[in-house]
Amino acid sequence: MEKKKILLLGTGGTIASQVTEEGLDPNLTTEELLRYVPGIAEFSEVKSIQVANIDSTNISPAIWMTLAKVIKENYDQYDGFVITHGTDTMAYTAAALSYLIQSSPKPIIITGSQKPINMDITDSKTNLYDSFLYASSEKAAGVQIIFNGKVILGTRSRKTHTKRYEAFASINYPFLATIQDGRILSYIPGEKNQEPVFYEKLNASVGLFKLIPGANSEVLSFLFEKNTAVIIESYGVGGIPSLPELGFYKVIEEWTKKGKTVVMTTQVPNEGSDMEVYRVGQALKNRVKVLEAFDMITEAVVCKLMWILGQTKNPEEITKLFYTPISNDILYRK
Repeated sequence: MEKKKILLLGTGGTIASQVTEEGLDPNLTTEELLRYVPGIAEFSEVKSIQVANIDSTNISPAIWMTLAKVIKENYDQYDGFVITHGTDTMAYTAAALSYLIQSSPKPIIITGSQKPINMDITDSKTNLYDSFLYASSEKAAGVQIIFNGKVILGTRSRKTHTKRYEAFASINYPFLATIQDGRILSYIPGEKNQEPVFYEKLNASVGLFKLIPGANSEVLSFLFEKNTAVIIESYGVGGIPSLPELGFYKVIEEWTKKGKTVVMTTQVPNEGSDMEVYRVGQALKNRVKVLEAFDMITEAVVCKLMWILGQTKNPEEITKLFYTPISNDILYRK
C-alpha cells in the first residue's frame, strides 16, 4: 500500500504535557510525540508543524484561524491532516474548523488524550495511531474527532467525561466509524467528490447565557449589550421564563429590535429543542424573531454564529445561513 502524506499540526494539550510541580504543562513538540508511536510510519509519511503549545483552555478563535490558514497553505501537498489538541475545547475547535473548511475531500482529524503520552498507562498512543490510520484511509473526508476508537463528526462532538478514556460522545448523530486493533469499520464514509471551501473570517462577538432558576434578565441584557449574537441555553425543549416581573421577554424584544441575533437552544444533551411544545416557548417565538437550534449542539451553534457573523450582518442572510446544513450540523428544523 502506498504511504499517504499526512501533516501533523500540534497545539499542545494533555497529550503533549509533562508533569510539573504546578500540574500538567504542555511542552512536548510534535516530533517528540511521533517518536512514541513509530508504527505510524508503516502507512504514512509524516511532516509536522507546531502551531501552538498550550493548554486547550487557552484556545481562541485566532488559533482556529491559524489552523485553517496552515491547512489551506499545505492542502495540495498532503493527503490528510492530524491535529493534536487538548480535550477541554476540542469539540469547539472541531466545530470551528468544520465551518472554516467546508466540503473537504481530505480528512482533517483532531485527537488528544486523557493522559500524557510519556506515561506508562495512557490512551494517547492509541488515539494518535488511530488518527493517522484513519487519515490514511480511502473513506475518510472532512473534519472529525477520533478518540477511544470512535470517529465523530466535527459538528456533533461533545466532551462528556472529564477523566475516562471514553471522553467524547456523538450527539444526535451516529459515529462515522469505529477503530479497533488497527481495523476500521466505516459506517458513514466521507464525501470525496467535492472541492474544499476555505473561509478566512470569524466574528467572536457571541455570548452564551445558561438559564438557571433565579436567573437575572439584567445579566442577559448585559450579554446583548456586549455581543452581536446571544445564545440562550434553556431547559428541556426550550423556553424562557414568561412572568412579566422577570423581564426576559422585554429584554429579548428590545435587543432584537436593535438588530441583535438571539438563538434558543437546550441544556439537555440529546434530541434537541422544540419550542412549540410549551407555551413558554411558543409565546416567545410568536412574539419576537428568534432562531432555534433544534438538534444542533451548543458547540456547533457557537462556532456557526461566529462564522456567519464573519460573513454577513444582514438579518435575512444570518437566518438563511443558520438553517443551512453544513457538515450535517442540523437535520431537524421546522
